[in-house]
Amino acid sequence: MRKEHTETVVATNRKAFHDYAIEEKLEAGIVLRGTEVKSLREGKVNLRDSYASVDHEEVILHNCHITPYSHGNIMNHDPLRPRKLLLHRKEISKLLGKTQQKGLTIVPLRIYFSPQGKAKVEIALAKGKKQYDRRETIKTRDARREVERAMKTRRQ
Repeated sequence: MRKEHTETVVATNRKAFHDYAIEEKLEAGIVLRGTEVKSLREGKVNLRDSYASVDHEEVILHNCHITPYSHGNIMNHDPLRPRKLLLHRKEISKLLGKTQQKGLTIVPLRIYFSPQGKAKVEIALAKGKKQYDRRETIKTRDARREVERAMKTRRQ
């Protein structure tokens, strides 16, 4: 018998789905140092205000807070240091073109471990929502919940 391996989600950026309209998703590797992987495995990461940018043909993840490892020593990492994301050159040039032309933002959606044990970041090209778009999203979600509740009570 073979074990089925699935990805282990460490953190999700739920605020990104509220603040942005997601247009396209990509998977990227992330360059980590020392005890950062152990902190990730403990789930000590926050993606709330993080974003990515293209600098000198490299994609850099900013404001991703990875808490220092609890059993680490004086060589622990800086929690908010910029981290390089690993993408193919074609993907980087595509991201650069779309962020410059259309005014899109690169937002991390989640960090997870692949079945092979590698840390991955799911990033997305996103367009910022206006305040009225956010309100509209909330209204449609509430209306859908009301319909589901009514259907559920009707079945019983």
